[in-house]
Amino acid sequence: MIGKTTEFLGNVKAELKKVTWPTRKDTYGSTIVVIVLVLMVAVFLWAVDSALSTVIRMLLN
Repeated sequence: MIGKTTEFLGNVKAELKKVTWPTRKDTYGSTIVVIVLVLMVAVFLWAVDSALSTVIRMLLN
């Protein structure tokens, strides 16, 4: 059991050395894209919610 665990951790370490980690600039750019998209979706959902609320109020009156 100990031997398999050691082998597994050795493989994990070897795989992590192969990873290409993003640069600070890439991370910053991706973060900005995510924030902008989240804001766009939030505005879209707010608009749809407002429109549907108005339609339902008009139907119920």
